[in-house]
Amino acid sequence: MAYEDLRAFIAALEQRGLLRRIKTEVDPILEVTEITDRVSKRLGPALLFERVKGSPMPLLINAFGSEAHLCLALQRASLDELAGELDGILEIKSPEGWLEKLKMLPKLTEMASYLPKRVKDGPCKEVRITQEPSFDLLPVIKCWPLDGGRFITFPLVFTKDPDTGTRNCGMYRMQIYDERTAGMHWHIHHGGARHYEKNRRLGRRTEVAVAIGPDPATTLSAVIPAPDGIDEMLIAGFLRKRSVELVPCETVDLEVPANAEIVLEGYVEPDELRLEGPFGDHTGFYSLPDYYPVFHLTAITHRRDPIYQTTIVGRPPMEDCHMGTAVERMSLPLLRKQLPEIVDFHMPFAGVFHNLVIVSIDKAYPGHARKIMHAIWGMGQAMFSKVIVVVDKDVNVRNPAEVVWKVLNHIDPERDIEFVMGPVETLDHASRLPKYGSKMGIDGTRKWKEEGFMRDWPDEQVMDHETKAAVDRRWQEYGLD
Repeated sequence: MAYEDLRAFIAALEQRGLLRRIKTEVDPILEVTEITDRVSKRLGPALLFERVKGSPMPLLINAFGSEAHLCLALQRASLDELAGELDGILEIKSPEGWLEKLKMLPKLTEMASYLPKRVKDGPCKEVRITQEPSFDLLPVIKCWPLDGGRFITFPLVFTKDPDTGTRNCGMYRMQIYDERTAGMHWHIHHGGARHYEKNRRLGRRTEVAVAIGPDPATTLSAVIPAPDGIDEMLIAGFLRKRSVELVPCETVDLEVPANAEIVLEGYVEPDELRLEGPFGDHTGFYSLPDYYPVFHLTAITHRRDPIYQTTIVGRPPMEDCHMGTAVERMSLPLLRKQLPEIVDFHMPFAGVFHNLVIVSIDKAYPGHARKIMHAIWGMGQAMFSKVIVVVDKDVNVRNPAEVVWKVLNHIDPERDIEFVMGPVETLDHASRLPKYGSKMGIDGTRKWKEEGFMRDWPDEQVMDHETKAAVDRRWQEYGLD
């Protein structure tokens, strides 16, 4: 059964010993980060700060701080179980004949139950502030010493396409400038930025609604890089196995999750930009200040006694790393649907998502590894992958020692490494130009004669099965367990 709201998830975390309540007053300026950083590096519990200096609201952080937290949030035994469910949906084909259609009815009925549902009212409307709303109500944190200010770091930002009316929900940080304005950190490839750009060309303001602290599956849906036109609230429905109830806003023509703790309503003018940043980002370095649109606050609605959910990002491991693992597991079925030769892929924490992608393939022809590199560089946000390493199907992409051993033994650097130019992550501070630079592909597969390798490829050092079995039988006798 899906969590009704964030509070139900908090109760589940606490019941399993995965949450710690902090009753001592804490300062949202730097102190929350220092405490949370130490806890997250140890894969520690979620933290509920019950007394935050300067605000009546308690603050929740590190709610997704380990794979155990994530599995509880998604109510699955493992993230691979989630990937398996998605794979099953992707395998659904148009039924042929009445019997096949009849067999499909239960699955289609289940999928229909994932569609978002509009309701008239909800808990997020228990308190409505439409006269002189202020960000000062919220316990917004300043994360790192050189940050440009305080940042809302866990917002679900809702916008609407002016042409099609299609909804987008993304997670874009917001720097607080004063009690009624904030930076809207839209990168050019974000869905919200595309809606803003369409409105800007038409000379219109973009209406924006920001939900903070809905149920955990809905929060996670905002970080999944969905294909264009796919409603994130449909993804949330799939994750929670139940439709998301959406309620209309007070001052903008948008809908938000009815079970959210806090909702911020407002707009962005077409040509108003303001310097935003720096910000200590998930790369472990500060992203540099730049000009971004300005969000104007028109209303705040919230539950009675709301809980403010936030996060910090920085040098891994941190909470966002584990969220990235969930995205990785969900992306595998989608990736294999387009590139079925892919066996597995992995984005190590230290690669901060976009810097390193390791892919194993069932190699079938000469140059297959390079085909995979270029295919990935041509897919959505995967185009930002700075380094792609391709290995054979027998390599465990989640074992860094095995990957390094195999790849470094398999490559002739000049032959097996290639460089390409193209778009790079906005946060890549090393690229020659902002948003444009080079990327590297490494073919770490065994080389074939058809690829110009004329020497014999050596066998790996592996003990024969009979000897291994004999030693297995005597292992305990040796006292080596």
